[in-house]
Amino acid sequence: MKNERLETFRVRVISVGFSVLALAIFKPFGLDAWQWEAYVHLLAIGALGVGVCMLTELILHYIVRMPRSMEQGVDYIIRRNLWFQIINTVLVSLMICLYRHYMLSSRLEGNRLSWSNFFETLLIMAFCSFAIGLYWRFKFRSRYLALELEETRLLNEQLQKLQHEEEQRAPIPLTEGESVAASQAMAYSETPSETVTLEGTTSENVSLRIPDLLYIEAVGNYVKVYHWQEGRVRTDMLRATMKQMEDDLLAYSTIVRCHRAFLVNLQQVEKIISKSGNMLLLIKSDNGSIPVSRSNMVQIRDAVKRYN
Repeated sequence: MKNERLETFRVRVISVGFSVLALAIFKPFGLDAWQWEAYVHLLAIGALGVGVCMLTELILHYIVRMPRSMEQGVDYIIRRNLWFQIINTVLVSLMICLYRHYMLSSRLEGNRLSWSNFFETLLIMAFCSFAIGLYWRFKFRSRYLALELEETRLLNEQLQKLQHEEEQRAPIPLTEGESVAASQAMAYSETPSETVTLEGTTSENVSLRIPDLLYIEAVGNYVKVYHWQEGRVRTDMLRATMKQMEDDLLAYSTIVRCHRAFLVNLQQVEKIISKSGNMLLLIKSDNGSIPVSRSNMVQIRDAVKRYN
């Protein structure tokens, strides 16, 4: 944790240094009118920038609830850095505008606080932030790729554990007497049934065992239900929405929304693979893959890690 904080501080100081260097080269805000004193002001702006970076880190940690953590995955880190850039750029622009008003306006009236000055500063700092963001993303690209591979490896291990847990819960063949007793007990049990009937808005319906469900795909006003039946993959069409299917299958923890157009049964996922930040789910014995959208990555991770 301490090393991570030191690394964060080092990255922020270097980023501020790049911004100050850009300001020293182009001398906006009338800095050239201050001659050698301009460099004193640049050092002050640099110190102000480091302070604002630390403030932004606190805002992200305690207000936005996005602590810096490499364990959350690459997508989380990239998303957090994007939020950092947005918040920090606005705050730095505001602080520089105030500095211009109170410290740089004695020789240049145009530095007084105004909306035009704020947007001018915001544009300059947004460009610096964009350039710095590209630099760090390129610099840490290999680290991100290593994290992606490690995260995918752990998810696959946990996926196998999940599937093993579900196999352990599979019903054991019973004698006729035991079957009657089990049926009576099932009537009073809140455990979801292994067999489910999916219904559309018309008369069509599909009855299947949950372990046999592969995935459900949205196609216009219909959904395609892919499932095993008599040793082969069968596809049934229902006139229904994905939201309706999701609600009908809410009781089954292994069935998760992985994309706006797909619901997947994690019991039928052979492997999770990652390609340049995009996650794919390989389906068992189907030779197909299902995409995982960025907005649903957390949902997939949580569903798999629940069995860790």
